[in-house]
Amino acid sequence: MIKTLYQTFQRWTEKGSLWIISDTHFDDSDCKLMDENWIAPEEHLAIINQYAHKNDTLIHLGDVGDPTYMTKIKAYKVLITGNHDPGAEYFKDYFDEIYTGPLMIAEKILLSHEPLDITWAFNIHGHDHNTHNKSDEFHLNCAANVVDYTPFSMKDIINSGVLKNVKSIHRHTIDMAAEKKQRDQNSD
Repeated sequence: MIKTLYQTFQRWTEKGSLWIISDTHFDDSDCKLMDENWIAPEEHLAIINQYAHKNDTLIHLGDVGDPTYMTKIKAYKVLITGNHDPGAEYFKDYFDEIYTGPLMIAEKILLSHEPLDITWAFNIHGHDHNTHNKSDEFHLNCAANVVDYTPFSMKDIINSGVLKNVKSIHRHTIDMAAEKKQRDQNSD
């Protein structure tokens, strides 16, 4: 179990691992326009199924494409809808949980489809298909073509130490207030 997650989301890791992928675009006709080496849905499913198993949870950060492919993934499936997704209702038969906006799953971890300009959490996202934009100190881009169509392990993300440089929203707010007070005092 990943205890870093808020208690309500720890259930995702009670029996297995937590995996993250984005922008699978299964059978979307414009995939080759985004990346000429885009792989076929069946090949992508084979890669995902090497990692995400029956007792695991797979979080998909949006732009699913044809959702019927999701039935071939045995993991518990969570969706955060993306800009190409027609809405939560469309996916209700293919995902166990669906969210329509950014989701804070831990004090310092924010999941979203689009990258968000923040410094008070580590933003795991997709949307950006530029293979040069993999990550920085506040972001991890999980767009399928950027990560070689391989889901990321949440445990590995946390264990890599990326959260150590991220101030929580609470610390960020306190620091901003202290800086403002100092500026105000200096301007007097």
